[in-house]
Amino acid sequence: MINTIIFDMDGTVLNTLDDLTDSVNYVLREFGMPPRNIDEYRSFFGNGIRFAMECAVPEGTPASVIDEMLPVFKDCYNKHCLDKTGPYEGILPLMESLKEKGYKMAIVSNKINSAVVELNDKFFSEYVKVAVGERDGIKRKPDADMVFAALDELQSTCEESIYIGDSEVDLKTAQNAGLPCIAVLWGFRDKEYLMKKGAKYFAETPEDVERIILENT
Repeated sequence: MINTIIFDMDGTVLNTLDDLTDSVNYVLREFGMPPRNIDEYRSFFGNGIRFAMECAVPEGTPASVIDEMLPVFKDCYNKHCLDKTGPYEGILPLMESLKEKGYKMAIVSNKINSAVVELNDKFFSEYVKVAVGERDGIKRKPDADMVFAALDELQSTCEESIYIGDSEVDLKTAQNAGLPCIAVLWGFRDKEYLMKKGAKYFAETPEDVERIILENT
């Protein structure tokens, strides 16, 4: 019996692409590097900000330089993570409906923990009581640590839970945690790519998410 929903954040419940793009491009310019376009960033994000930065910088950029860039990004993004970011259409009604039906909900994200908490408090706190981001002592996705931490806080088990995400990282995270995964198609990856990565359940709209959950409850 499914009673717990674990959501990814970027590309799943929040459209964060513009603010992430602006913040990384700010850092690139500060370090004298050319900016990237939003379509490039769509494939960069999902594995944590260091991976995105490694993709964005010119080939051959030393790791030590990327080390210097990350604090600049974190400072910029913490200040501007709400400039253009907002829930995808239909997400709040989905969460409201799930809450009314008694489901527990959490968000897990490879974003900086402070940003995850702030964004959840801003947009979803009425529905989502647990938000877990990148922090010391918890391995990043696709490791299952974040999922297990969220389930512990919700007092739920893997057998009672389902995972909702938009990327190959989410598919692998769900697999590592032993959870079924619904792949949403409004995020950072397309259906063909997700199918190649093993996705079995697809949602074109938030209404599809609830339908699939109810079919598996």
